[in-house]
Amino acid sequence: MAEKLTLSIEKHIGSRLDKALAEVHPALSRQQWQLLIKEQQVLVNDKSEKSSYKLSGDESVVAFIPDVVITELVAEDIPLDIRYEDSDLIVVNKPAGMVVHPAIGHQQGTLVNAVLYHVPDLAGIGGEMRPGIVHRLDMDTSGLMMVAKNDNALRYLQAQFKERSVRKIYTALVEGHIKPEQAMIDAPIGRNPRKRKMMSVIPPGTSAQSKEARTSYELLGTYDDYSLVRCLLHSGRKHQIRVHLSYLGYPIVGDVVYGRRKQHILKNRHFLHSTELGFKRPSDDEWVQISAELPPELQSLLDDLAR
Repeated sequence: MAEKLTLSIEKHIGSRLDKALAEVHPALSRQQWQLLIKEQQVLVNDKSEKSSYKLSGDESVVAFIPDVVITELVAEDIPLDIRYEDSDLIVVNKPAGMVVHPAIGHQQGTLVNAVLYHVPDLAGIGGEMRPGIVHRLDMDTSGLMMVAKNDNALRYLQAQFKERSVRKIYTALVEGHIKPEQAMIDAPIGRNPRKRKMMSVIPPGTSAQSKEARTSYELLGTYDDYSLVRCLLHSGRKHQIRVHLSYLGYPIVGDVVYGRRKQHILKNRHFLHSTELGFKRPSDDEWVQISAELPPELQSLLDDLAR
């Protein structure tokens, strides 16, 4: 079965078909829309077109979104960097480039596929295609992520995230010499009204919807025209650190969405790493603090800048 969507593209005159669809329906990425277009699951005036098709604005656009079913979840023998494990949960040091859970265009090679091989009983916990997933990291963000092994642990850990009692610390390299050297960024975040796939800081009182978002940071050191910062999340909005640092005028190195389109020193990922994760253990309420050093490609970049 597939979900039929009729999409309104009147405001996207002159835009490419794939770009317009990603903005109109941001639940799917531009890459995912390209795959659907290639598979002729998108019809423009009742016929298939290429992703590069330029819209005039008066077309009828219909898309058929296939259901993702549990049978597509396959355990894969993908190496995992496990930093903590007990009977309730596993904490993994996720590499950049790995998608967290299967979706259109990413049916295999995800963190879920890898964890299923390590924890065969995980299937079905918390949702068909996202078993055990307590929280997520962007594909190009590396670092610590927890996955619950049973429903009770999942609810317990999710409650901690909702209560904001989980300690989440990230390390980021940003453009420029950040000032002040230590501060709290208190700026609400919502979906960008003009670019629906992106998030942005939206001041209170505007027509667009936003939610409270707070990030504190401190300077760890400077390298040429870059600053290494330690960020502590006090809320959990999508792309929060990336949006907040860009809003201040210090976008993360390698971030082609919220920073420079053309990157010079880091081209295959952005410099954002989940360094520390602290939480109460479901079994006994004891506090657990896990850390993960910078991956080799990021540490190597710092070493080169320090020379």
